[in-house]
Amino acid sequence: MAEQWPGGQEEQLDCLIVGGGPAGLTAALYLARFGRRFLAVDAGDSRASWIPTSHNVPVFADGISGQEILARQREHVARYGAQVVRGTVTTLRKAEGGFAATFEEGAGAAVPREVRARRVLLATGADDVEPDLPALPDAIRRGLVRYCPICDGYEAMDKRIAVMGHGDKGLGEAVFVARTYSRDVTLLTLGQAMNLDAGERERIAKHGIKVVHEPVVDLGIEGGRITLLRTESGEEHRFDVLYSALGLRLRSELALGLGAEHDGTGALLVDEHNRTTVPGLYAAGGVVRGLDQVVVAMGHGAVAATDIHNRCELPTEEEVDGAEKKPGRT
Repeated sequence: MAEQWPGGQEEQLDCLIVGGGPAGLTAALYLARFGRRFLAVDAGDSRASWIPTSHNVPVFADGISGQEILARQREHVARYGAQVVRGTVTTLRKAEGGFAATFEEGAGAAVPREVRARRVLLATGADDVEPDLPALPDAIRRGLVRYCPICDGYEAMDKRIAVMGHGDKGLGEAVFVARTYSRDVTLLTLGQAMNLDAGERERIAKHGIKVVHEPVVDLGIEGGRITLLRTESGEEHRFDVLYSALGLRLRSELALGLGAEHDGTGALLVDEHNRTTVPGLYAAGGVVRGLDQVVVAMGHGAVAATDIHNRCELPTEEEVDGAEKKPGRT
């Protein structure tokens, strides 16, 4: 079960979970039901909390907000006496028999705590790159711009949709939206140049995507959403829904500091058990390369927690049959 923080030096845990989003809380639930000693440290900034309403989470046919998902998960975990501590893990290093982590508990905690765990699950997630819109910081966090057409594109079916982005990611998302949800799609590059080759121009033409290269200098908000964008030339564009495809900043620094393998974006590479290339270190959810979805993150957490439970009696230095191999290989 979770550590209760006695007055003296804490005993070594079976697992430290870093992150309290859908992945971390699912792992906490599984480990609690397995009867393992663990601690979950949650900084309280899961991207899931930004979701106004999602209709593609199974069972919740009428939709559920991200904050409600997290609240229900925390309540579920609490039924088993598991502890989720509000705090931020600032350092993570290898130590005898596993790992040592330092975290600052709560707001303004006087003394950082150190915890030792045989294994660590990173469920730290990612941050969306916010669009540079005039006088409108944190547009995604405020719900004025959406960031997941897989999650809620169905609700925008056949509407006027803008995708803000550039490069392969921006074009790729505009094509995805156009071929799946609407034939009225505009790609806004926000002033970034797009040197399109013949194949890319053909994709744009095939799906009827309009491309606006000019920066946005003004906008209008109606009913809690952005409905009007004005470019440098004075041209006005009206949309029903705006999506950002500007990419993510992966919160993978703790793993990278231990030498975990990753792709060019910083997303961690894991095997079928969600083990990274660092023995004893697991990763789940948005920090892992792959489909960025709530239900996928929950699946990652379940897979990782089950493997951690099954391997708890094995010393981490002997995990060469899985953890030190390349992800995806058995």
